Amino acid sequence: MHSCIYLFDSIQSHGNLLPLSFTRPVADFRVGITTIREKWEALFPAHYSYLPVDYLREKFGAQPDDDSTYLFINGSLLPDAETISMITSLAPGEVLVDEEEPIAFLGRFTDLEQEAWTEKPLPHPVRRIKYVFDIFLRNAEEIENDFFRITYGKESQPLDGSNRVVGDFTDPQGRQMLFIEEGANVTGAILNLRNGPIYIGKDAEIMEGSCVRGPLALCHNSKIRMGSKIYGGCTFGPFCKVGGEIDNTVMFGYSNKAHDGYLGNAVVGEWCNIGAGVNASNLKNDYAKIRVWNYYKHTFMRTNLQFCGPIIGDHTKLGVNCMLNTATVLGVGVNIHGAGFPRVFVPSFSEGSPTAGFTNVTMKKFNDIASRVMSRRELYFDDTDRRIFEKVYEIASGFKR
Repeated sequence: MHSCIYLFDSIQSHGNLLPLSFTRPVADFRVGITTIREKWEALFPAHYSYLPVDYLREKFGAQPDDDSTYLFINGSLLPDAETISMITSLAPGEVLVDEEEPIAFLGRFTDLEQEAWTEKPLPHPVRRIKYVFDIFLRNAEEIENDFFRITYGKESQPLDGSNRVVGDFTDPQGRQMLFIEEGANVTGAILNLRNGPIYIGKDAEIMEGSCVRGPLALCHNSKIRMGSKIYGGCTFGPFCKVGGEIDNTVMFGYSNKAHDGYLGNAVVGEWCNIGAGVNASNLKNDYAKIRVWNYYKHTFMRTNLQFCGPIIGDHTKLGVNCMLNTATVLGVGVNIHGAGFPRVFVPSFSEGSPTAGFTNVTMKKFNDIASRVMSRRELYFDDTDRRIFEKVYEIASGFKR
């Protein structure tokens, strides 16, 4: 067993997963019920540490010792039995590469940095979060994987008789399809289990009149508000409030879309607020394949996607009745209000409206708002956070258009 396994962010994965990777290691992304790191800890038990880009290391892990041998795993890699077997077969100095990007290396940190390794052929394709849209594309599958692992051998809390269940409580293999953690409250809802399981976390709540379909992950202390329509493939991380119509969307945590409006095929970071009546397109009027802004290439990248909603970085706010075009990418600390559609890429620390234009958000204003928002959850925006966002502010200024 390795003394420590480092979940590292390569230049490619960090760049391709901006703006979400501006503020966290890639292995801290929530996909399915848990984060990528939590999946590794469950399936391949060891002591893990993050190895993100330099400015994130003060908060998320430290630099390894130069002279020791460690196992380094790319934080974008999703674990499964085949992949773990492939990684454990590495000899010292060997690396596995996927599309010219290192995904696992056994050796010294200095050799990883200098690419001083021997490449070992990849015996089979691996599952990764390569681009921001892979988060929602893989989410339904990962909810199911996490669900059956997390609930195995555990007993669900009973479901209140005011609810209606569509489908069977168990699948053909005898596995339960609905799991309610301690303290959760589900009242007067319709729960459809035909297409996948539903996980309701500790102290979470589904309010009356809501219609929800699996696969669904409602993590601890999150709420689905009255009369909501929640389609399959959705994950709402801890302390989220959601309402309206939502489909195949991942919210990392501590974010709200509490009112009517549509959101689909989307990813939302932390500490975001989506106001009442906000609607986001996920399909072009001409049904053409979608282009998405890519920070790493500093241009729009072609995809094979027909459906893609917004990608929203941390601490971004959308005012009442805002509208977003298909595949809009909003950076960190964006504040949009007013009528009309903004451009499909809005750089970090921008505020304004499509009609009146946008200006820069000052660091002081951003810090004040972030502190105010986080303190409502009894969490605090400390000096480490400030230094991280100051660095993000500096880096993001290079993406202003």
